[in-house]
Amino acid sequence: MNIACHTGGLGDLTLEQALGTVARLGFRYVDLAHVDLARAVEQPDVEAAATRALLTEFSLGLTDLLLTLPMINAPDPAEREAALKQFEALLPFVAALHAPGITLTPGTVHDDGQEHSFARSVAGLLRMKRAADAQLPGVRLSIEPQAGSVAELPDDALMLLDCVPGLRLTLDYAQFLYQGLSRKDITPLLSKAAHVHIRQAVKNRLQTGFELGRLDIRETVEDIRDSGYKGDVSVEYLNTPGEFGAVAVNVIEETVKTRDALRNARLAVLHV
Repeated sequence: MNIACHTGGLGDLTLEQALGTVARLGFRYVDLAHVDLARAVEQPDVEAAATRALLTEFSLGLTDLLLTLPMINAPDPAEREAALKQFEALLPFVAALHAPGITLTPGTVHDDGQEHSFARSVAGLLRMKRAADAQLPGVRLSIEPQAGSVAELPDDALMLLDCVPGLRLTLDYAQFLYQGLSRKDITPLLSKAAHVHIRQAVKNRLQTGFELGRLDIRETVEDIRDSGYKGDVSVEYLNTPGEFGAVAVNVIEETVKTRDALRNARLAVLHV
């Protein structure tokens, strides 16, 4: 179980600064959220080469690439088509980057409701999965169930996977803790997970300080072991306080606390 650090909480830093920070925190793996989408489309080989060079400089292995494209299920057909075409145009960059996987947002619940929004997400993700399979063989494609999305609830997330064969989950425990769900509600999702995100949260607060959170790190690693999950686990804190009740935290300090807890649990449970 490799422990990675997500750069999403370091959004105020440049890519070089973010990767340098991750390396200095003692991580050897990184989830990449820092992507200049316009440059990645216009010069995929150049942008990917520059990113790979920084990964090499800081001795970091890439565990996941986050592509936030919230309009893949927009009610407006033109907005929806633009988002889907942007994804397709990004695939040469992903290939040149040698990313092992992509995490996507599953689509927002729009004003016309869950049912219509969900149906458009299915159509969009089917198209995206076909394009990814054609251009990126072997690269996993997963959605992260999120508050406010068509896959907010576990059952909706599983239904979306059923509708899009081959699609997997990026399981962010905090998204379900925010809803007040328990360990027994979340653990079954590990069988569908291709990637895992960890940070502390409680009901109605998508992020809290480490000591205030509900997530038992050792129990979580035990569940990961028992499920047979073989992927990576990424520490992901946010720099968007207030959103879904997320508490402002020192991202570096909380990342270090969570890193240490994961390392200790990994040693105790997995003996590595």
